[in-house]
Amino acid sequence: DEFEKKRDEFEEKRDEFENKKEFEKEKEEFKKEKEEFKKEKEEFKKTLEDFEKKQSKLIDEKDILCVQIAALCYNLGHGPFSYVFKDNPEDLESGNQWKIAEASVWLFLDIVENNSELKNELKEKDLTFIQELIKGVDTSAKEWPAKGRTEDKSFLYEIVANQWNGIDVRKWDYFARDCYHLGIPNSFDHQRLLKSARVCEVAGRNHICFRDKVADNICDMFHTRYTLYSQAYQHKIVNIIEKKISEAFIAAKDKIPSLSLIAESKLQEDIERKRSNILNKGTGAENPTTTTTAMKEFIKLSDHIFEEILYSTDDELKDARMKLEDVVRRRLPKCVGETRITQTEYNEKSVQVKEDILQ
Repeated sequence: DEFEKKRDEFEEKRDEFENKKEFEKEKEEFKKEKEEFKKEKEEFKKTLEDFEKKQSKLIDEKDILCVQIAALCYNLGHGPFSYVFKDNPEDLESGNQWKIAEASVWLFLDIVENNSELKNELKEKDLTFIQELIKGVDTSAKEWPAKGRTEDKSFLYEIVANQWNGIDVRKWDYFARDCYHLGIPNSFDHQRLLKSARVCEVAGRNHICFRDKVADNICDMFHTRYTLYSQAYQHKIVNIIEKKISEAFIAAKDKIPSLSLIAESKLQEDIERKRSNILNKGTGAENPTTTTTAMKEFIKLSDHIFEEILYSTDDELKDARMKLEDVVRRRLPKCVGETRITQTEYNEKSVQVKEDILQ
């Protein structure tokens, strides 16, 4: 008995020691990630300040602040499993369209709504500007489409989400992150590209342009993107697993409160309400809506939702549970084949499918 007691004590201490080691390891990893984030933030700020020094008349301090906020808030609307969740809520309830950009805008406005310093600092045109930066603006459009900034500052819309040529910092961010975690080589050097960046007039509008000598670097950027999409994001097995998880979420929506609330949310309507509340110096505690409740649940979501469904014993979650068991046990549908089509072919096929449905 004495021996058993001492052994139990030893095992308890060993477990405690292991837990402590694991905690310290996680603490160090978090500290490292925090330092990397701080470094990236400082680099981004330095880039904007360099722009200001090189072409000081083009931008001011408020422009820099707004672009920084948009860059930090751009991906707030991503849920668990990233793009799996993006496609999923659109199917949670007929007619309810969920978009990551709108969720990001809502969360940004929620932060401002509950922060008196930001509320006083950002004017109506600044709120509009940040919203447009997050959603993206086509700076090549014939008529100037943006309202947050005038046409002479069109190049500012090409920093966070560039719809003109696709060269933007959001790509550089996920290139660095995903190449590191996937072990994929990343030959793209964003610092070299930034050093040659200048604002130039192209076809009567200001755009961010680069020296011809960094053309190879830009090619590296798009090659890295292609590699990530072909080997990871759009890999056939990844797509199959994404579809299975999406189907499980849809099957579970009536039993998982957070999913059912999100299904009922109306983001665009609530965004306008929040804007009005901010401009009238209101707070987020006033008149909470269904969307507010849904978004509060949304920000609590993490990968645990997978285990919550997988290990549930509720008979009503049986269908969803079986789909996730298929993923865990690799009981996946086989890829019969694939084909590549042009954008024109895709558009024509989409029209044909819609016509077939209506008939």
